[in-house]
Amino acid sequence: MLMIFAMLFPAIAGIAVCAARMEEKKRNICCTVILLVTDLLAVLSAVRGGSVTLLDMGGGAVIRFSPDGIGTVFLAMVLILYTAVCFYAFEYMTMEERPAMFFAFYFISFGAMISVCLAGNLVTLYFCFEMATLTSVPLVLHEMTKEAVAAGLKYLFYSIAGALMGLLGVFFAYFYAADSAEFVYGGFIDRAALSGHEGIFLTAIFIAIIGFGTKAGMYPMHGWLPTAHPIAPAPASSLLSGIIAKAGVLAIIRLVYFSVGADVIRGTWVQTAWMCLCMLTIFMGSMMAFCEKVLKKRLAYSTISQISYILLSLSVLSEDGIRGGLLHMMSHAASKGCLFLVAGIFIYKLGKRRVDQLRGVGKQMPVTMWCFTIVSLSLVGIPPMGGFLSKWVIAQSAIGSGMGALSVLAPIILLISALLTAGYLFPIVVDGFFPGHDFMESEEGRSLQKAEPSPLMTVPLIALCAVALCVGLFGNAIVSLVI
Repeated sequence: MLMIFAMLFPAIAGIAVCAARMEEKKRNICCTVILLVTDLLAVLSAVRGGSVTLLDMGGGAVIRFSPDGIGTVFLAMVLILYTAVCFYAFEYMTMEERPAMFFAFYFISFGAMISVCLAGNLVTLYFCFEMATLTSVPLVLHEMTKEAVAAGLKYLFYSIAGALMGLLGVFFAYFYAADSAEFVYGGFIDRAALSGHEGIFLTAIFIAIIGFGTKAGMYPMHGWLPTAHPIAPAPASSLLSGIIAKAGVLAIIRLVYFSVGADVIRGTWVQTAWMCLCMLTIFMGSMMAFCEKVLKKRLAYSTISQISYILLSLSVLSEDGIRGGLLHMMSHAASKGCLFLVAGIFIYKLGKRRVDQLRGVGKQMPVTMWCFTIVSLSLVGIPPMGGFLSKWVIAQSAIGSGMGALSVLAPIILLISALLTAGYLFPIVVDGFFPGHDFMESEEGRSLQKAEPSPLMTVPLIALCAVALCVGLFGNAIVSLVI
C-alpha cells in the first residue's frame, strides 16, 4: 500500500494545509515537510517495486500500479522539478493572490503525476492521465482573469479531446490483447486475432498517438500550449512545460512500445505519418518561437518544438529511439523548467515580460542570467550539456531507421531547429550581458540596480542547471540501465 499512500498523501496533505489558513511562514514549513515526505514515499515505492491492485472492474479493466525502469526515469524528473518549483514558489507566490490555493493544487497534481509514472497497465495509465489533466487545469486558472479562464478552458477542452482519442487506442489494444494486458516490452497484442484487421487497428492507434500527443503539443493538437503557458504563474508554467506535458510522451511510450509493440507499427503508414507530423511540429514550433516577442510565449512555442524531438525519436521504433527520447525528456525537463522560472524572476523582480525589455538584465541579476545561459546551451545542443547528447542519439537513431528520405530529412530538421533555437535564445543572453554603450549611457542604463532574487529562487535554478549538465555527462549510463 506504500504506492497508494505516495499518490494520495500529497493531495490530502495539500488540501489540509490550504484549509487550515495558516500564515505564510507556517504554511511554507508545512509545504516543505509534505514535499520531502512525498519525495521519500515516491522513491521508496520505486525502489521496493512490486505490484498493487487497487480495483478490478471486470472485463480486463484493472487499476494496478507497478513501477518499472521507464516509469522510474519519469518519476525521477517529476520529483526533481516539483521539488525545485516548490521552493521557488515560496517567494514567487507572494506577488499572487490565493497562494494557499496554488499550493493545494500543486500537491494534488503532484500526486496525480506520481500515479501516472507508477501505472501498471493502459487502463490505469488512462485514468491517471485524466487526473493529471484535471488537477493541473486550476494551475492555469489561478489568476482567475478573463484571459486565464479562457486559457484554462482551452487547455481542458484540448486535453479532453486528446484523451478521448487516446481512449480509442486503449479500446483496440485491449480487444486484441493476447492474455494479460499488463505492460510488457514488445507489446501484448495477439497477432493471430489481429490478422485481417490491421487497417482499422492501425488507424485507431494513429488516432491515439495524436490524442496522447495533444498533451505533448504535437501538431495539429498543439493550440492550447502557447495560450495556457504564458498566462499561468511561472511556477505552474515550469511544471506544465517541464513535466506535465510529458505525461503524453509517457502515454505514447506505454501504448506503442509496451502495449501494441513497435513491430506492429514499424514500416507501416502510421510510422511514416507520425514521423512527418513530428518534423512538421519541430520546424513550426521553432519558427513561431523565433518570431515571438513575449518571453513566456516564446518559451511555450519552444516547448512545442522540443517535445516533438522526443516524439520523433520514439517514432523511429527502436531501442536507440527510446534512448534518445528519454535523454531529451530529462534534458528538456531541466532546461525548460529552469527557463520558465527565470522568466518568472524577470516578471517578479523587474515587471518585464517582453524580450526587447531585457537589455542589461545580466548586469542586474548575473546569477539568474548565467542560469538562463547554461540551460539555453543545452536546448541548442552544445556539448557537454544534456541537449547535445540527446540530439546526437536522436539523429543517429533517425539515420539508422531505414525510412528512406525521412532518415535524412530528420537530422536536417534537427539542425535547422537548433539554429532557430540559438536565434531565439542567444540574443537574449547577448543583450542581457552586453547591452552596448548607447544603452548604458541612456537614462535607463544608468538607473540599473542589482535585483538578484533570494536563494529561494536562485538555488532551484542552479540545481536544474546541474541536472541538465549531469544528463550530458551521465545520461547514457542512466538510460542504459533502463533499456
